[in-house]
Amino acid sequence: MTVRVERNTAQAIREGAAQLFFERGYDATTLRQVASAAGLKVGSLYNHIDSKEHLLLQIMGGIIDDLLERVGGAVAAAEGGDSVDLLQAALAEHITFHAERAQETFIGNAELRSLPQDSRDVVIRKRADYELFLEKLVTAAGKDGLADVIDAKIHVYSFVAQATHIAGWFKPGGRFTLEEIVRIYTRLALRELKVADADERVGKAKRDAA
Repeated sequence: MTVRVERNTAQAIREGAAQLFFERGYDATTLRQVASAAGLKVGSLYNHIDSKEHLLLQIMGGIIDDLLERVGGAVAAAEGGDSVDLLQAALAEHITFHAERAQETFIGNAELRSLPQDSRDVVIRKRADYELFLEKLVTAAGKDGLADVIDAKIHVYSFVAQATHIAGWFKPGGRFTLEEIVRIYTRLALRELKVADADERVGKAKRDAA
């Protein structure tokens, strides 16, 4: 029970801080405001964090950990398909995650400079690990002759940039649903790689999800 309460409190702190960092910016947010958002006194906050910089690192590192876990899970669920099926599953979850966790994505891109160098290095390594995960999927699709890969790393940069862009503008209730956005951008990604049956694959994914 105590462990669950501590986990819930840590989650509340992280969520409250992310909201404040998004709305006010990291520099303009105080720990007193974070504590208030989480329903805590400032002194109690230090039972869960070492400093405001540590809290920012938790948010920025945690978002990448969560992203890799979800995308990795989607790929595992697609096991048994070919290399493009695995890549398609990864890209769909990649796009979905960025739209759903837009505030943390924004913080991750806007506040990297606010971290001290050692913490910044941690986040940069995590990003590199995630990009390498996607890069291996792209490379496999190329080696299997199912995609025209010009440079796997640059393709991944393109996919990351697209998802970050989506996080900046997507709002529920807009012209497209999230599911439609995921299908459009997944199709664009597969077309970028000149996957011959890109539209058919995305259409099949839609039918399977229905």
